[in-house]
Amino acid sequence: MRHWLRIVSGGGTLERESVLAGLAPAAPERAVVNSVIYEGADALEGAYDEIAAAYAEIGAAWTVWVPSDDGQAAAFLDRQGHVLDAEPAVMSVDLSRGAERPAEDALESWTSDGDPALVGPLNDRAYDFGTDSFTRALAGVRPGDLRVYAAFLDGAAVGCLTISDHERNSDVEMVAVVPEARGHGIAGKLLAHALADAAERGMETSTLVATRRGRPVYERLGYRTFAVLQMWERRAGVT
Repeated sequence: MRHWLRIVSGGGTLERESVLAGLAPAAPERAVVNSVIYEGADALEGAYDEIAAAYAEIGAAWTVWVPSDDGQAAAFLDRQGHVLDAEPAVMSVDLSRGAERPAEDALESWTSDGDPALVGPLNDRAYDFGTDSFTRALAGVRPGDLRVYAAFLDGAAVGCLTISDHERNSDVEMVAVVPEARGHGIAGKLLAHALADAAERGMETSTLVATRRGRPVYERLGYRTFAVLQMWERRAGVT
């Protein structure tokens, strides 16, 4: 997640002792791209005021990813006005023995070399918040920063995901399928191709953060939950 935040943070990152905050001023309303990763509640508390000021400067809603067993950090964020917004699962799969690739005709059309410009609009359509925030947030991602997998129906892009490799791990982000294309297993088949490619590149594991709805898709591909993260969000304008 640290590696991914460094890639997508159009406003750069603020990094202090084992704390990283990604800044996305192009999409201040989208907390998932204005988010904080930390190691140790004491370090988070020490950096908090500076981080809060940086987000206030760009008028952003922002979230802190808190391990579910870190009661100290959760209590601290609650006192600062954060709200517990979601509790997604952190999942991983072992790629050391390879990964099974789908049949050649499993998808009508797909690519492992998709245009990064597809990712934002597809996520905006898949997760309808009534804005183009993901499009704005990801506008600065350059070809080569992320591996973009995309699926097409009748020539139109209908699904995508991104992969970033770091230290023998392939991190999966931005999985999306537009509403009219759901029910055909597109996300799972596209991810299966991505995992097969990752294994061929020598990646040993793959990780992702899963919503409750997405978890069964990933479990069918061998992912297992090893932790739960709490998303403690602070809305823009909260003082």
